[in-house]
Amino acid sequence: MARAPNYDQERKERDRIKAVRKAGKLAAKAAAKERAAPADEGEAEKTD
Repeated sequence: MARAPNYDQERKERDRIKAVRKAGKLAAKAAAKERAAPADEGEAEKTD
């Protein structure tokens, strides 16, 4: 016999997974921005 669907729980689980993925992407984007920023500043200081 098939189980009864628990739509609320399934929706919450999908939303939780989406939030984890989104947070990971934002963290990666912030890390990339941080890595790029010092390189840009260092080049500007050398040319002055």
